Amino acid sequence: MGEAARKRQRQAQAAKSVAQARGASSERNKIIAIVVAVVVVAAVVIGGVVWINSSKNSTEGTAIAPTTSTTLGPGVVEKLDGVVVSVGKPGAPKTIDLYADFLCPYCKQLQDSYGPKMEQAVNSGQLTVKYHMVTLLNENSDPPGYSLDSANAALAAVSSQKFTAFHDALFKSQPEEGGRGYDKAQLIKLGHDLGITDPKFDQTVNAGTYDKQIQAAFQQTENDPNLAQDFPNGAHGFGTPTVAVNGKAISTQGDWLTGVLNGTGS
Repeated sequence: MGEAARKRQRQAQAAKSVAQARGASSERNKIIAIVVAVVVVAAVVIGGVVWINSSKNSTEGTAIAPTTSTTLGPGVVEKLDGVVVSVGKPGAPKTIDLYADFLCPYCKQLQDSYGPKMEQAVNSGQLTVKYHMVTLLNENSDPPGYSLDSANAALAAVSSQKFTAFHDALFKSQPEEGGRGYDKAQLIKLGHDLGITDPKFDQTVNAGTYDKQIQAAFQQTENDPNLAQDFPNGAHGFGTPTVAVNGKAISTQGDWLTGVLNGTGS
């Protein structure tokens, strides 16, 4: 073999070695990239799980803030009739029935928008509000049962004339649907922070005294055709919130409360 041929052979071998080295390096880079991608995905998943769990359990160990804006005027009475709470002055010319679930975000929207206006009408003697606490979303807390526990606790506050303040505080600090609600100890503490000193309040909350009555009333409410409504998705039936006048559901679109007070929304 001539010198030129040997030179070409050495060059070919060198080029092959370089190619092999480059190939190995490329494979190493691919492996590193895959490992990095897996680590990143794992970090994102773990971070997401931690964030979801943190969000879901955001009520744990917290106190429900008592409201400072709720003030019932002189002569306003909170009265319990079965599991319906009437709030108003005797002889008020207008009455509405309000059906709501303490876990329902749309109920919170209604309370945020119209709660102060309703309470102003109550204080002025124009309106009586009959509150019906329903348990439509009772299975939608984790653990289930917050809708029922909160409804029972709100009823327990009536005898101390603290229902409205308790009701408003629960909507103000509403838990996230699908997450942890407030437990009985937290509900009791809210009552104490609002000034309830009667030991029967604690006993009623812990025992779930009104639970069976609340559930029976909800079954009747859910099956009442006068309370059924049409929804944007085409469904028809009972939903929350529902406002009723003379036993029949009315639309809560627009300034429905002014219509009720003026006699045009009945």
